[in-house]
Amino acid sequence: MFSTITTAPAKQSVSETIAVLSGRLSTATLLEDRRAAILGLRSFAKQYPASVASGALRSLIGSLSRDGEDVDTVKGVLETLLMLFNPNQDSPEASEEIALWLADEFTQRQENITLLLDFLDTADYHARLYSLKLLAAILSARTERTEECILVAPMGIPRLVATLDDRREVIRDEAINLLTDLTPASIDIQKLVAFEKGFERVFGIINEEGGLVDGARVVEDCLILLANLLRLNSSNQSMFREMGFIAQLGRLLRAAYMGNESGEKIAQWAEAQRNRNIYALLAVIRLFLVAGVVGTHQNQVAFLGDRVLENTLQLAFAHGIELPIRSEALVACADMIRGNPRLQERFAGLEVPSPLDDLVSNGHDPHTNGVPNVFVIDGLLDIILAVNTVQAFDMRMAACTCLKAYFYKHAEVRRHFLTRAIHGHKIKADELTNVFTTLLQPLPEAAAADPYRYWFAAVLMLHLIHENPETKALAMAVTEGDEASGEEVVTSIQTIAAHLLSSVAKSEDTRVVIGYLMLLLCWLFEDLDGVNDFLGEFTNLQGLIQAAVENPNGDVIVQGLSAMLAGVVYEFSTKDSPVPRATVREMIISRMGRDRYVDKLSKLRAHPFMRDFEVLSQKLVDGGLDQKLPDVFLDDTFVEFFKDNFSRVLRAIDREPGLEISVVTNGVQKGISRELVDSLRAQVAEKDRALQDAEVAKSSLASQLGQEQADHRRTKENGLAELTRANAAAELLRAQLTTKDRLLKNAEALAATANEQLSREKASHQQTNAVYQQTKASYDRTKASHEQTRASYEQVKTAHDQLKAENQGIKAEVTRLHSVNGGLRRNHEEEMNALQKQMDALRRSTESDAERVRRRSEAEKADFRASISRLEVDLMKANKAKSVAEEALTKANKTLVAAEEALEKANKASAEGLSGAEKKSSEAEKGLAEARAQLEAKEEERRATQNELDDLLIVFSDLEEKVTRYKDRLKTLGETVSDGEDEDEDGDDAEEDDDDE
Repeated sequence: MFSTITTAPAKQSVSETIAVLSGRLSTATLLEDRRAAILGLRSFAKQYPASVASGALRSLIGSLSRDGEDVDTVKGVLETLLMLFNPNQDSPEASEEIALWLADEFTQRQENITLLLDFLDTADYHARLYSLKLLAAILSARTERTEECILVAPMGIPRLVATLDDRREVIRDEAINLLTDLTPASIDIQKLVAFEKGFERVFGIINEEGGLVDGARVVEDCLILLANLLRLNSSNQSMFREMGFIAQLGRLLRAAYMGNESGEKIAQWAEAQRNRNIYALLAVIRLFLVAGVVGTHQNQVAFLGDRVLENTLQLAFAHGIELPIRSEALVACADMIRGNPRLQERFAGLEVPSPLDDLVSNGHDPHTNGVPNVFVIDGLLDIILAVNTVQAFDMRMAACTCLKAYFYKHAEVRRHFLTRAIHGHKIKADELTNVFTTLLQPLPEAAAADPYRYWFAAVLMLHLIHENPETKALAMAVTEGDEASGEEVVTSIQTIAAHLLSSVAKSEDTRVVIGYLMLLLCWLFEDLDGVNDFLGEFTNLQGLIQAAVENPNGDVIVQGLSAMLAGVVYEFSTKDSPVPRATVREMIISRMGRDRYVDKLSKLRAHPFMRDFEVLSQKLVDGGLDQKLPDVFLDDTFVEFFKDNFSRVLRAIDREPGLEISVVTNGVQKGISRELVDSLRAQVAEKDRALQDAEVAKSSLASQLGQEQADHRRTKENGLAELTRANAAAELLRAQLTTKDRLLKNAEALAATANEQLSREKASHQQTNAVYQQTKASYDRTKASHEQTRASYEQVKTAHDQLKAENQGIKAEVTRLHSVNGGLRRNHEEEMNALQKQMDALRRSTESDAERVRRRSEAEKADFRASISRLEVDLMKANKAKSVAEEALTKANKTLVAAEEALEKANKASAEGLSGAEKKSSEAEKGLAEARAQLEAKEEERRATQNELDDLLIVFSDLEEKVTRYKDRLKTLGETVSDGEDEDEDGDDAEEDDDDE
C-alpha cells in the first residue's frame, strides 16, 4: 500500500508557507479553513512580522469584518495583529516601521477603526480586551490620526468610556490605560470623556479599589487619567467643581492621613504605592491652581469650602507620612492660598500638629498621640528654622514656599507678621523661630551646622519687605543696643551688613553670605533712606567692595552680588548721603574699576545657577542620603528681581554723580528722577534743535520780510512822491486853467472896452479936430506912446479873437481836468491869495499910473504898459485855474476902464487930446497883441501840462496796483498791514472825491 511513496515531499520555506496561508485565508470558503489559516499565520507572526503583514494584513482585517460573529476567529485575528505590533526582539524582521505600517493601514480607512470599536459592544472577554490593546498599539504608532478616527467614529468615545464599567479588572484597567493615552492633548476628547460621566466612573473605581491608602496601581492610573481630563481645561474643571467632586478630593485626603494615624503596619510595596497615589492626588489638586488661569480663584474658594485646604495641611503635618509627600502637600497648600486675600487671612487661623517631635502635650491638645496643635504659621516657622536635618530640606523649602504664598501681594499680612516678629524680638520670645532674632543675633556655631537656617530667614525677610516701603520702614526702625546702658545703638541694616562682612571674612558657608546679600539688595533697591543708613557706617562700603574684589573663596555668586550691591548703593545714593554720591563712585572706580565691575555682574548673570534657575531642580538630590547640602543658593523672587534690574544696575556706574534717582515712597518723591531728567534733557535738546531751526527760518523770513518791507517802503515812497507830484501838478494845472479862464474873460472885457474906447476916441478926434493945431505940440510928445498903445490894442484884439475861439475847448478841457484833479482844491486858496496880492499890486500900480496920466500922458502910457505886462503875467497863469483867469480878466477890465477914464481926463486936461487918444489906442492894440501871444504860450503850456498829468495818472494807477500787490504779499507772509495806512489811503481817496465834487 505504501510502496508507491518513494520520496519525502519537498520542504516549504517560511515565505512560501506564509504565502500559501495568506492565499488560503483570502480564498477559502469554509470558516474552518479560514480559521486554520489564521492560526497558521499567528504561529509565524512573532518571528516573521514583516512577511505576515505584507502577505496577509488586509486579509486578516477583512476576516474581522466577514467572520466577526465567530468568537474564535476574531480572537485568532486579534492575537495575530497584536503579535505583529509586538514581534520578538530577536526576529530578523523586527522593525519599528512595521508598527507604523500597520497603524497606517488601520487609520487610513475609518471603517477599520470603527470595526475595532464595534467589538467593544460584545460581551466576549478576548474580543473586548484585544480590541482595546490593538487600539492602544495603533494610538501609540499614529497618535493624531488615531485620535481623529476615534473622535469621528459613531459612538467612539462613549464606547470606550463605557468599558470602565466592565467588572473584569483586566478589561477595565486596559480601558483606563487607553483613555489615559488618548486624552493628554485633545481638548475635545477630554470634554467628551467628562461628558460621558468620566469623573464619576473614575472616582467609583478609586473607591472600589480602597482609596489612596489601600488602592493598587489602578488608583494611580485613575488619578493620571483624571489629571489628563483636568489639565488646562477650564470647562472640565468647572464641571468637576459644579458636580461636587472637590469634596471627593477632600475625603480622599482625609482618609489618607487618618489611615496613616491608625498605626497599622503595611508592606513596603503597599506603602510605596500609597505614597504614589497620594502624590498623584496632590498633582491633580495643583492642576486646579495654576497661576493666571481662568477659574483658579473659584477653585481656591471651593477647596476652602470643601475642606481640601485643611485636609492637605493635616496631611503635610502628619508624622507618619514620608517627607516628599508632606513637602508636596505644603506646596499644594501654597498654591491654594497664593493671590487670594480671603484665604491668606483665614490660613493663619488654621491649626496643625506641631512638627517638632520633642514637644509634648500642654494639656490643651485634643489629639491622643501626645502631639499638640499649633497655628499653621508657627508650625511652618518651626519647620523652616528649627529643623536642621539635611533630609528635611525639601520639607523646609516647601514650608518657606507656603509662607511666601501667605505674604504674596498682601500688604496687611506682611505688616502683621513683621510687627509680631519685631515684638517677639524685642521681648526675646521664640528666639529659635523668630526671623529677626535669627538675622540680627546669629550664633556662630549654628551657622556652620545649619547654614540654611539663616538663608531661609533672609529669604522670608526678603519677601516681607520686597517692594513694600511700609515694611521696609518698620524693619529699618529696629535697632540693636541699649542707649540707656551706654551701648552703641546700631540699626538693623547696619547689623545685617556687619554680619555679612563678618561672614565673608570668616569664610562661612556661601549660602549664609548669599542670603544676606539677597536681602540687602532687595531692601536697599529704590530705598534712599535705607541706602543712607547703610552708608552711615563707612566701613560697610569698603568691606563690600573688598568682598567683590578680594573674596577669599572666589565664589562667583558672592562676588557678583557684592558688586551689584555696591552698584545699588551708588545708584540710590545722593549728595546728602553720609558718604556722598561722588565719593561712592570714586571708591568703586578706584578699588574695583568699571571693567571689573561689569565683569563681576556679567559672570553672575551667566552663572548656571542664575541663568538656568527656572530649569534647575531646587530640591534635595537622592533624598540626602549622602548628607550633602543641595545646590540651592538663590530665591526665585530674587532671580526675577535680578534679571529685571540687571541692565539698570550694570549701567549705574556710568552715570554721573550729579544725576540722582527719584523714588516715590508712600506718595512722597525722594531724590531727582533720572528718567525725568533724561526726558527733560531730550525734550530740551529737541526744542533747542527746533528753536535753532525756527531761528534760521525766522532769520530767512526776516531778511525776506525786510527786503519786502524795504521794497514796499521804496515803492510806497515812490508812489507817494509820484502821487504828491501828480497832485501838485494837477493842482497847479487846475489853478492855471482857472486863471486862464478868468484872464480870458478879462481879455474879452478889455477888448470890448478897447473897442468902445476906440469909438469914443474917434468921436473925440472929430470933436477935437478943430483944436488939432493947438494940441499938435502935445501930440508930438505923446505920439510914440499912442503908437505903442495902438499896437498893444491890436495884439489884445487878436488875442481876444483867438482866446474866444479856443475858449470852448479850454472849458471842456478844464471840465475834464476838474474831474481828475479833485484833490487840488486845498492849494486853490493859497493860489488865490497869491493872485489877490498880485491883483492888489496891479491895482496900486494902475492907480499910480492913472495919477501919473493925470499929471502927464507919458506917465499914463507907462502905467498902461505896466498894466499890459501884468495882464501878460496873468495870462501866463491862465492854465492854473479858470476862476482865477476870470477874476484876472475882470480886474484887467477894471484897469482898462480906469485907464480909459484917465485917458479921457488926460484928453480933457491936455490940449492935444486927440493925439493922446491915438497913442492910447495904439498902446491898447499892442496890449491885445501881447495878450494874444501870452494866451498862445499858455495854451502850449496847458497841452504840455495835460500830457504830463495823463502820464502822472497812469503812473499813479500803476503805483496803486503795485502797492496793493505788496500788501497782499505781506499778508501772505504773515505780516500785519496797519489800519492807519489803509485809512490814510482811504482818506486821500475821500479828499480827492470831495475835490472832484
